[in-house]
Amino acid sequence: MIKQLRIKDYILIDELTANFDKGLNVITGETGAGKSILINAIDIAFAPRVSKEVIKNGKEKTVIELVIENTKHDLTQLFEENGVDNFGSEIVLTKEITQNAVRSRVNGTLVNQEFIKHLKNYFLDIHSQHQTYAFMQPKYHITLLDNYAKDSYGEKLHAYREKFKEYQNLISQLENLKTASDVTENQIEFLQFQVNEIESANITSPDEDEELTKELEVLENAEKLKELTGTSYWAINGDDGSILEALGKIKQNISKAAAYDTKLEEIEQNLIETVENLHDIAGELRNYSQNLDNDTERLNQIQERLFQLDKLKRKYGGTLQSVMDTFENLSKELNAIEFSTQNIEELEEKIQTVRTELEKTACEISENRKNYAQVLSVLIEEKLEKLELPKAKFKISVEPKELCADGIDNVEFMISTNVSEDLKPLAKVASGGEISRVMLAIKSIFAQSDDINTVIFDEIDTGISGKASQSVADEISELANYHQIILITHQPIIASRADKHFYVRKSQNDETKVEVYVLTGENRIKALAELAGGEINQQSMEFAKSLISA
Repeated sequence: MIKQLRIKDYILIDELTANFDKGLNVITGETGAGKSILINAIDIAFAPRVSKEVIKNGKEKTVIELVIENTKHDLTQLFEENGVDNFGSEIVLTKEITQNAVRSRVNGTLVNQEFIKHLKNYFLDIHSQHQTYAFMQPKYHITLLDNYAKDSYGEKLHAYREKFKEYQNLISQLENLKTASDVTENQIEFLQFQVNEIESANITSPDEDEELTKELEVLENAEKLKELTGTSYWAINGDDGSILEALGKIKQNISKAAAYDTKLEEIEQNLIETVENLHDIAGELRNYSQNLDNDTERLNQIQERLFQLDKLKRKYGGTLQSVMDTFENLSKELNAIEFSTQNIEELEEKIQTVRTELEKTACEISENRKNYAQVLSVLIEEKLEKLELPKAKFKISVEPKELCADGIDNVEFMISTNVSEDLKPLAKVASGGEISRVMLAIKSIFAQSDDINTVIFDEIDTGISGKASQSVADEISELANYHQIILITHQPIIASRADKHFYVRKSQNDETKVEVYVLTGENRIKALAELAGGEINQQSMEFAKSLISA
């Protein structure tokens, strides 16, 4: 659920923190006060695109932060795959909007919109008059039905989906085999030539050419290197006038001096170490110079090898790694061709066997779906009647389709809210008041099987009054037992059921500001009285008190 919303420099809000509770969180306020700003801020936190116009005038950026409590979902894999720290049950989602960029962070880590989309699917369902609800989209209907009936055929559906993945892999293998079997004899011969050409080169490593080039440079400059290192050796350790001879004399002098002043002992020791190091260097230079041969045969071998490798690089890629990768791919392709002919028939038989199993299981799942669809259709119709839509007809349509990952069923919610109208797709329900109640009816039925934590209703009471308001209030209260509900309402009957009541007020002095308060006690009664009568008087106050005590 959403524990906290923090907003800074957002439209008309300087800074605001709203702490939401479990159950029913109600937002009320005068018309035009900015009640939807809170809900819009939550929606923007999860939105893929955001208008820069939400930045408060004169400010550089808007920051929206949500603190979400997660008690239902295991998000370990999702977080690990995206490099996001997992802080247990608490998730912090931050959206920063500037004139140049929009950035989303989860637990401090920058994330992409695909990640945010996943989070929204887990935690939030927003219902507003101008927004397409998840429940209205046919692609979600089969998921809703399956989630509701998961205790009945959930395991069978899971096993079916795993088997369908196997089926798809087999089909993919068959397509590859058939493609390979269509290759001509000339193509096979050319493929074999390429494999043999690379294989016969016996490339030792991706860096072989670089290593040979370094060795070639040494061989080509052998005489020069021999001269330079030999001369350097004699300069260090020659017979007369060498560096070591000069250092030996200096060392003798310092040793004598150190006998008079111990401060020179450290210098003496350093000289000793320097002489030893120079002896080592001289030895290495002598060995290097003596062992360096002008190996013409080896030089020719390297030149020929580099010529061979360069030829392969020109044909199969700019590097030896590319040549080796090409060899691996060509070998696989050649093996597939040789393997294909004898295995196509065997694979086709296996595919048919798996498909038969899938069709059998899909038919069993389909029967279960149809049974539950009938039960749910009746339950939703009963809810609609309680919500003052007594003439409404509701049907969960389960029609056949081609075998797919979900089975063989096309599931869609159908409804008619008037006696004279035929059933039609839920997405085509026109009346705002009817949509709100239909959504509430469906949500109430699916509440216990729905994994979404927070449901937001933006003015769900639009177009209803009187008895319908009472019915909506009852259903929302029931729904709040299973979900955190955040809603905007103009109906005192609905607002009176709140577990937490927020009041939004707009003030206009030097500048326009929106402020949000949590109402309790007498202040809450006054707000309900104002909702009921348009003004606060004795009659509206008495009515508000009766709602609270009911």
